[in-house]
Amino acid sequence: MRAYILRRLMLMIPTLLGIMVINFFVIQAAPGGPVEQAIAQLQGRGDVTSRFTSGGNETTAPSQQPTSGSEQPNLSRGGRGLPPELIERIRKQYGFDKPIGERFIQMMGGYLVFDLGESFFRNARVSELVISKMPVSVSLGLWTTLLVYLISIPLGIGKAVRDGSRFDVVSSSFVIVGNAIPSFLFALLLVVLFAGGSYWKIFPLRGIVSDDWRMLSWPALAADYAWHMFLPITAMVVSGFATLTMLTKNSFLEEIGKQYVLTARAKGLVEWRVLYGHVFRNAMLIVIAGFPAAFIGVLFTGSLLIEVIFSLDGMGLLGFEAAIGRDYPVMFGTLWTLGLLGLAVGLIGDLIYMLVDPRIDFETRGS
Repeated sequence: MRAYILRRLMLMIPTLLGIMVINFFVIQAAPGGPVEQAIAQLQGRGDVTSRFTSGGNETTAPSQQPTSGSEQPNLSRGGRGLPPELIERIRKQYGFDKPIGERFIQMMGGYLVFDLGESFFRNARVSELVISKMPVSVSLGLWTTLLVYLISIPLGIGKAVRDGSRFDVVSSSFVIVGNAIPSFLFALLLVVLFAGGSYWKIFPLRGIVSDDWRMLSWPALAADYAWHMFLPITAMVVSGFATLTMLTKNSFLEEIGKQYVLTARAKGLVEWRVLYGHVFRNAMLIVIAGFPAAFIGVLFTGSLLIEVIFSLDGMGLLGFEAAIGRDYPVMFGTLWTLGLLGLAVGLIGDLIYMLVDPRIDFETRGS
């Protein structure tokens, strides 16, 4: 198993490198990079110019780390009316005076030592931003995944045991509806109904805690947190339980028809012992071991729009605002962090397979 873990850890390096290379060079083709954004700010607010013209005092200017951007941005229109030396100083400030390959190598050199650079427009280090936003996204993804499993596994087992019954048919209609409605669309419906959109204002629309959360006791703070997170978690759970429910049902149906189950029943074992003493362990192998992958799937794909809709200050909202504002260090820093987290969670998923079923031997896997 140690050899397998070592191989997986070594494989993370080219995988992460491939992710960063593709995204880095694709983003170079996007118009309106950080230099153009800075020029727009300079033309719209005269006081911003003082950051670049105040005799070399650049303490409040964006980071000098050459993280990314267009190779040679076309400033003929955006920079019209600005002195050429000011434009060149802006390019140097953001690191665009260096070749694109050199910028990428310097960026990756910092990432190898977990130095994510500084934000262009937030006057803060990217690592600090990521660390401050991570708990929101992790808690959202973790609670959603836990609730999805707590709902889907009993429901899937019930559907398998009562396959073809009225319960199976009725519950399948809810599964189909949950699978058909995207989480962001259901979130908008919840906002309209319960967050003061058009009907009732039962739940808050933004944030994970109230403004006076520091004054609350621990029980009151937990209740306030649950009150704020109820709608976003509900939106993600409703759209996420369908697939796992059907996976659980199909796994149980496959195991129930096997010979060892028939033998256990022939020996006179009660049904609950057959199901939970024999079938459950084999049927739940793929379901339980898939927990890390389900969590990272929620974190990657489900939380972005939910964080935007409910103004949850997490990684999804941070990356979205960075993409809109062309804050490249934040964009690539969040991508690097989530990519690393995804690969690590994938390795944990493989190890859970071994814990659930010790018959799996990683040492016999080929390189």
